[in-house]
Amino acid sequence: MSQRYFTVTWDQLHRDAKALAWRLHGAGTWKGIVAVTRGGLIPAAIIARELESRLIETICVVTYDDEKRGQPRVTKPALAAGDGDGWLIIDDLVDSGTTAKQVRNLLPKAHFAAVYAKPAGKPLVDTFITEVSQDTWILFPWDTEPQFIAPLARKN
Repeated sequence: MSQRYFTVTWDQLHRDAKALAWRLHGAGTWKGIVAVTRGGLIPAAIIARELESRLIETICVVTYDDEKRGQPRVTKPALAAGDGDGWLIIDDLVDSGTTAKQVRNLLPKAHFAAVYAKPAGKPLVDTFITEVSQDTWILFPWDTEPQFIAPLARKN
């Protein structure tokens, strides 16, 4: 389990996904977008809107069980994207690179973009916005709920 946590709010995710779209806008003309599920679904929707892309495919890869990493399993390939030529892959995070390697093997000609990247996975993506340390667990807004936190003075 990670020792550090980085909480991403809905507003922050939206800003970061738009920043990624801005970077990708000048990088090419895309036939469509492949969202890596589940984490890439929301960033892909934001980016599709910004790039005015109406063709969205998914690739479903299961790698984690809560915070425990396992062997990746592709439960649904992105058949419409072929070998990825002209396609844009979107994921929320590239961590160890385990998922990214699987996706890259299936879509070798696609442009891979992630909102967040950790050092071990960074070489596997073409474009990303924010780098976080390898020992940080990102808490995405779909995994958290706002709740009361006691003041620091009460924690002693």
